[in-house]
Amino acid sequence: MEGGWRGLPRAWGPPPLRARLRAAPEDFVVEELTAVRPEGRGEHLLVRVRKRGITTREAARRLARALGVPPREVGWAGLKDAEAVATQWLSVRVGPGAEVPRPEALEAGGLEVLEVHRHGRRLRPGALRGNRFVLRLRRIEGERGAAEARLARIAAGGVPNWFGPQRFARGGLARAAAWAAGRARPRDRLERGLWLSALRAALFNAVLAERVWAGLWARMLPGEVPVRAGGRWRAAEGAPDALPSGPLWGRGGTRAAGVAGALERLVAALHAGWAAHLERAGLRAERRALVLRPAALAWSWEGEDTLRLEMTLPRGAYATALVRELADTGEGRSPEASGG
Repeated sequence: MEGGWRGLPRAWGPPPLRARLRAAPEDFVVEELTAVRPEGRGEHLLVRVRKRGITTREAARRLARALGVPPREVGWAGLKDAEAVATQWLSVRVGPGAEVPRPEALEAGGLEVLEVHRHGRRLRPGALRGNRFVLRLRRIEGERGAAEARLARIAAGGVPNWFGPQRFARGGLARAAAWAAGRARPRDRLERGLWLSALRAALFNAVLAERVWAGLWARMLPGEVPVRAGGRWRAAEGAPDALPSGPLWGRGGTRAAGVAGALERLVAALHAGWAAHLERAGLRAERRALVLRPAALAWSWEGEDTLRLEMTLPRGAYATALVRELADTGEGRSPEASGG
């Protein structure tokens, strides 16, 4: 499973299209749907930005430089792709007496500032409801009718909720695996977090792959831990939004029992060094839905060889997980996460 992504099975069979994704950043547009509202007071600024061609971390560094504070004072709810036009919120701790600047005073190349408000708290990862995407697939090869049939199937049944290639960028999984084996060390806390995330995501993808190969990715198995659609929280048995889940490995291992638990323990045993490393790191075991159901999925053709897709995805979901069921784009890596 190269990079934790390539070689993963497809739920609905070979994709009906070949296409180019991200011919330009404007072909991958994402808007963060926040769960936070500006409070109008406090020692932080809540800043809505639109970035093009830069990572969220680079946007944070540029914003910190413009405000004269260390980058560690900047928070965000999710990481967004560099190869995209992405709109999101950042928080910056500036102190209670600092002046609220005009948006245009904070702009830099690749970073447009749309709003600035007083706020009382730092933005934390996960403080968002989801992300809305507008994507364009260009240079399409394949039958239009087959593509629309596949999209209808995706709209009805969803796709496997893979961690996308962005989670394993720049050889992160290989270096994380070397760390777990005692052959490498992260340079700092940031790299440590990225490596732990890569190991955790790869283990989740491995469990999901087994269930896709068996045709069981969208079915509740005996001993399943159902979670709510779009979330990591346990759902009541039989709830309409309940979905099967897989492990985000950490202390406590898996809470699944029966057939589901046996499968997860088997995959963890095949990657015993990774699982043990995640437990030693002190991460708390969590769950993640195995099924990704896009909301408001719509599509239209622009000319003969361009397909426009619109969708809203829950937080933590990757648009690339949906696209790979529709088209072979050759994507395997990208600089940063899409839809944190």
